[in-house]
Amino acid sequence: MPQLEVSTFSSQIFWLLICFFSMMFIMAKFIIPRIAEVMERRQSKIDGYLNKANHFKQEAEETLQKYQDALSQATLSANQSLANTKEEMNRFISQKQSELETTLQKRIKEGEETINSEKEKALKEVRGISEKLALDVIKKIGITGIESSDIKATMKELKD
Repeated sequence: MPQLEVSTFSSQIFWLLICFFSMMFIMAKFIIPRIAEVMERRQSKIDGYLNKANHFKQEAEETLQKYQDALSQATLSANQSLANTKEEMNRFISQKQSELETTLQKRIKEGEETINSEKEKALKEVRGISEKLALDVIKKIGITGIESSDIKATMKELKD
């Protein structure tokens, strides 16, 4: 193998060093700075995206907090409105119940008065009818000499 010959070692080492240092020079001056620049741009973009993401996250958290505050305020307001409406309805119901009770008591009283007056009227009519009936019965039986005034007097005695 030609690379293992001792006579060519010096020439091989010379070209190895020239190639190595020239490649190192090219890498250090051209390739590594470009790679570093690309990595820096990439890192700055990533940092920018992270900053934007943090900013959006903070805005989202603030918006969520505002939403939760508004929701709790609306819930509190709705509960208070519901309690006020319930209280108002209870007052309205009790007022209407008392009005209805008053009206019913008035109608019951009027009904009782009407019933009592009709009862008295009917009793008076019954008394008159029973006097006439008693007189007719007595006449049909054949008893004479009894007049309606006698029957009225007897009814009066029975009443007392």
